[in-house]
Amino acid sequence: MRQHLYFIAGCIAIALGTVGAFLPLLPTVPFMILAAFCFARSSPRLEAKLLDHKHFGPHIRRWRARGAISRKGKTAALGAFAFSVVLALIFSPWPWFLIPVAAAMIGGGWIWTRPEA
Repeated sequence: MRQHLYFIAGCIAIALGTVGAFLPLLPTVPFMILAAFCFARSSPRLEAKLLDHKHFGPHIRRWRARGAISRKGKTAALGAFAFSVVLALIFSPWPWFLIPVAAAMIGGGWIWTRPEA
């Protein structure tokens, strides 16, 4: 049963990552890393396909080996956080805009402290 749940979660992560490839605010690589994690526990064949993928494979392997995020990835993530904060400041009333600001600061700080590739 657990193996099936990991497989379903991996498929959902692939779907979200695919959508993220076309939507600028939805990340792609973190969903592919999550999919690889799920497939490692449910489908070694699909995990191997992700690890051998031309674009996502190197990111997944770096994350597994060292928890590393490339400088380009960090910059893109922080840019998306900044854009989200600006949208929150424009469209959210006080004090609700503080939630995305706090999330961006916490998430951005964590991302920036990860080792680089």
